[in-house]
Amino acid sequence: MKKRFTEEQIIGSLCEAEAGVSVKELCRRHGFSEASYNLWRSKFGRMSVPDAKRLKALETENARLKKLLAEQMLENEVIKDVLRKKWWAHRPGGSRCATWSERD
Repeated sequence: MKKRFTEEQIIGSLCEAEAGVSVKELCRRHGFSEASYNLWRSKFGRMSVPDAKRLKALETENARLKKLLAEQMLENEVIKDVLRKKWWAHRPGGSRCATWSERD
């Protein structure tokens, strides 16, 4: 989904509404819905442009870190699974240990 409005434009529209322009007029003039306006107001509130850019950077960094964590957790699970199977296969007296005595 392509975003039509930048953070700067959104914050500018929110500032216009705070200055006294009616929401309906603002939506008609800039071409967005009242639902979008309400969503933006809840997300950006009284934020300034630098604050919005910082928020976006933090959200991007958070997504990257979550992805790294998920990959690391998956890798740890795979390693644990492999080690568990390897230990069971080479356990003395284990049911899968038919080759253990042959190795001596």
